[in-house]
Amino acid sequence: MEAITIKVDNEVAKLYQEADSNKQEKAIWVCSLILKELLKSSDFDEIVKQVREEAKVNGLTPEILAELLED
Repeated sequence: MEAITIKVDNEVAKLYQEADSNKQEKAIWVCSLILKELLKSSDFDEIVKQVREEAKVNGLTPEILAELLED
């Protein structure tokens, strides 16, 4: 994996910095998945479909995603 720098709002930065390493890794994985699809495709509905499919293949169920978003 390669490191890049992206700008986020202050709240996201603070939450990420305060999160434990496990939550940070999950956040990186979700962001990477979303960014990959956003940058490859210009059709939002197709992006959402692809993200859902890849998440499912990688074991990210809707329940796990909801839990990650709650944290």
